[in-house]
Amino acid sequence: QVQLVESGGNLVHPGGSLRLSCAASGSGSAFAIMGWYRQAPGKQRELVAHITSVGFVKYADSVKGRFTVYRDNAKNTVGLQMNSLKSEDTALYYCYAQEKLTGQNYWGQGTQVTVSS
Repeated sequence: QVQLVESGGNLVHPGGSLRLSCAASGSGSAFAIMGWYRQAPGKQRELVAHITSVGFVKYADSVKGRFTVYRDNAKNTVGLQMNSLKSEDTALYYCYAQEKLTGQNYWGQGTQVTVSS
């Protein structure tokens, strides 16, 4: 059973930084894509950023230039460095991974990021 465990969510002031981490375990296959989604209250879940196994990245327009996604294929981990945080970045952030062999998608439980003064 594949499990994704996130960490790093916290309360931070506007302009501050946070680093999220996610570790995947239980898969017999590599992950084609790993990344992050977020969901704010009353809004749909949206892609924040993802990275493929060969390093191609995609970012939401709202986070370009502020967030950086990275991964360690050997350890099946993905991280998200978030800088210049804004109140609109407040959301529950979910780790996401797509298994290469099966195409199955997996989600973490979510970690809360709150940006407030």
